Amino acid sequence: MYFAALLARTEDGWEASDTELDDVETLSDLTDLAREASVDENTVLVFIEQEDAWFGVLRVEGEEDPRIYVSDAAMAARSSYGEILTDELLGGDDDDLDDALDTLDLDGTEDGESEEQEDTDDTDGGAGTAVTAGPGAVPAGPAGDRAILADLGLSEAELLALETDAMSEIADALGASEVLETAR
Repeated sequence: MYFAALLARTEDGWEASDTELDDVETLSDLTDLAREASVDENTVLVFIEQEDAWFGVLRVEGEEDPRIYVSDAAMAARSSYGEILTDELLGGDDDDLDDALDTLDLDGTEDGESEEQEDTDDTDGGAGTAVTAGPGAVPAGPAGDRAILADLGLSEAELLALETDAMSEIADALGASEVLETAR
């Protein structure tokens, strides 16, 4: 079971509406849907949640390329709407997949951490162990732009910590809880 909602930023705050994804087959379709809801090319967030399995956020601002975050790429890739998001994040063909996997920070290391530190973390079998995936495999765990909501009040760490009822917690951080509840 999916729940999808659009949050459009306006001068007066956020406007929310639930949205039907029946006609959405591509990321372009989803982006167009968000742009149609935009007021004066302000920020529009599209939330997609599949029960407690995964959630995704698509952020659209004017004509800029959309930004995407998915809480669990492997789970999302198994669903029709999640696949739209993960295909974009991981590239459409196998040549692009390796490049996309190289750019994803799935092992919990921070940018700027040395290879030596990464190697130490990877060999201890602890929480810092890198996720490995062969060509065509979708890595488990979060993927995409972890700072997608940072300027709106939800830090990367807070986003990564979300598990269940993520949309409500995101809406609360944005000050849009009431409008999201009316959309539900």
